[in-house]
Amino acid sequence: MEQSSIITIQELIKRFPVGKGEFTALNGINLTFNTGEFVGIVGPSGSGKTTLLNIIGSLDTPSEGKAIVMGQSTGDLTTKSAAKLRKKYLGFIFQTYNLLPVYTVYENVEFPLLLLKMSSGERRKAVLDALEWLGMTDKIKSRPAQLSGGECQRVAIARAMVKKPEIVLADEPTANLDAANSHNILKMMLKLNEELKTTFIFATHDDKVIKYLKRKITLEDGKVVQDEFITK
Repeated sequence: MEQSSIITIQELIKRFPVGKGEFTALNGINLTFNTGEFVGIVGPSGSGKTTLLNIIGSLDTPSEGKAIVMGQSTGDLTTKSAAKLRKKYLGFIFQTYNLLPVYTVYENVEFPLLLLKMSSGERRKAVLDALEWLGMTDKIKSRPAQLSGGECQRVAIARAMVKKPEIVLADEPTANLDAANSHNILKMMLKLNEELKTTFIFATHDDKVIKYLKRKITLEDGKVVQDEFITK
């Protein structure tokens, strides 16, 4: 079956001002991502991983070239259009969890759905389904301070997955987790990838994550130096 491209990166360049000069974080990137991929962008710190993820996620814009996500060029979007793209198609997982401390687990996971046109019944079902996927239904009334690091990350994944996005962008999602929690989280992500056909794109240099990838893109000094599909 022919795969469909959902992200196309064309001659992408990103520069940042540094003092009186500038730093080129991404330098002529060309990539295509298909539906249902489980792919990692790897490389040392400063290689451009997070910058590329942010541009795909419409949190940043190219200096030159294009990032076309779900048929839309992120650099051409207004602030409102970019927010709409994120709201409809994208889920984000950060290494620092970014949970709202005053909200319960249920409320944290429900939060992205409040931006969508859903009834309270539809929201409740979606939240409970997401928490069941991640094995967190027993913590539904807990607040982040009452959870372990691994549990917080599972809530963060449930929040990213609750609207069943087309694409999940994960920036160093296992950085604050021990080996056992990391493997549990990655197995859950792989299961969601296979069951829902969600495209997962990681920015990572964690060997634990790399072992699970189906495709590995290596960046060095803002350039793609290797792009390989991994057969298990």
